[in-house]
Amino acid sequence: MDTILPPLPAMPPGTPPRVLLAGATGLVGGYLLRALVDDPGVGVITVLTRRPLQAADILGAERAAALPEGRLRIAELDYDHLDKHTDLLQADWVFCTLGTTIAQAGSQEAFRRVDHDYPLQLARRAKVLRAHQFLLVSAVGASADSNLFYNRVKGEVEDALRTLQFEALTLARPSLLLGERPKQRLGESLASHFGWLMPARAKPVHAAQVAAGLLAAAHEAQPGVRILDNQALRRMPLAPSLDSSITA
Repeated sequence: MDTILPPLPAMPPGTPPRVLLAGATGLVGGYLLRALVDDPGVGVITVLTRRPLQAADILGAERAAALPEGRLRIAELDYDHLDKHTDLLQADWVFCTLGTTIAQAGSQEAFRRVDHDYPLQLARRAKVLRAHQFLLVSAVGASADSNLFYNRVKGEVEDALRTLQFEALTLARPSLLLGERPKQRLGESLASHFGWLMPARAKPVHAAQVAAGLLAAAHEAQPGVRILDNQALRRMPLAPSLDSSITA
């Protein structure tokens, strides 16, 4: 069993936090990476990926070309063998936006591996390496007691993360995500037009708002466990160019 070391000393004033991001190729992760890159209060950013990628693949050519040298590291690794990548995983803030659907994964077992096992393995390794914060994208309705497999898995990983006792653990629980996808799903299209009919806790939320909520929570560093529910995420400021994506 891994030995969990004591927390690292508080960062000296003015020292930007080192950031680790898992899931940068996903919808929330893509917006979060752009926000991190643009944030002068953030230090070196390490992106974890399961396949070979260049900065331009996830940021776009123009934004990638403007990156200062050393600002972004992209690390290809195997989530089943994180112990082999200690040098890549040392960070102060760890964001996990990994997620899939049962349809995409192909089975409940494969879904659970991505949405439960990988986040938990990453969190355990981050804790061993003395990360200060862990921030996860979960889902509205997450509960280990849920009758729905999806919500139950989300609840189980939340409960497991609580036992690790990070200095600060943030759990974002968005509803249906809106944003720029290569191919829009039918449910998202319907939600963008008829979201006003849904109760507040279930209204669609833009992925950029989820990203903004996570980054704001990291800067605030509220000790203990913090839940960012869907209503709180929907209140996050959104760039004017994206306002039309939101249905009140």
